[in-house]
Amino acid sequence: MKSLLSFVFAAVFSAFNINAQEVETLVLIDTDMGKIKVKLYNETPLHRDNFIKHVKEKTYEGLLFHRVIKQFMIQAGDINSKDASLDQELGSGDLDYTLPAEIVYPNYFHKAGALCAARQDDDQNPEKASSATQFYIVTGTFFTEMELNKMEKEKHIQWTPEQRDAYMHLGGAPHLDGKYTVFGEVVSGMKVVDKIQFVKTNEKDRPLKNVKIKSMEIVKK
Repeated sequence: MKSLLSFVFAAVFSAFNINAQEVETLVLIDTDMGKIKVKLYNETPLHRDNFIKHVKEKTYEGLLFHRVIKQFMIQAGDINSKDASLDQELGSGDLDYTLPAEIVYPNYFHKAGALCAARQDDDQNPEKASSATQFYIVTGTFFTEMELNKMEKEKHIQWTPEQRDAYMHLGGAPHLDGKYTVFGEVVSGMKVVDKIQFVKTNEKDRPLKNVKIKSMEIVKK
């Protein structure tokens, strides 16, 4: 009887552990223009844990969305952007380490709302290692079925049904697929993301009026 109870307890404990591992961390990003809630994928553990570390250490508080391109993405995380003057050139501020790429493609791709790690270009970074702090959220554009078919033929790729549906009905940036680590997605607050993407910017894609991350915190739901 004791052996049976031990077996049942072990099975329950094991199931609990599996379910606990499947729970995805939620982070609330409070900006000047509203709140964005993202979930972090467990299948990209290095990026997940790095992001959580910076949230807990308040690394992002006061940093700006320093690069905003309409119908493409909004980018933040330059550690030099806190209290930056409007004429200060931004984009190169980072910590002294990178993260190995965790590209889980085609499961995770550049649909609208995808949370992705920024990085240096392939010439300097052929391993596609990610920035320690800089990230972007995809806004993207919509694609027709004909456009997706053409891209398949030209690039010799095959879209999954999920990709086709997302790029046609949500929008995205498929040209980045397989090249950058996608480590989460927006679960609420895309209206805020859209508000940010449509702010006026200068010739270097920096908003003419600062858009600040006021705080980030891990939330339950």
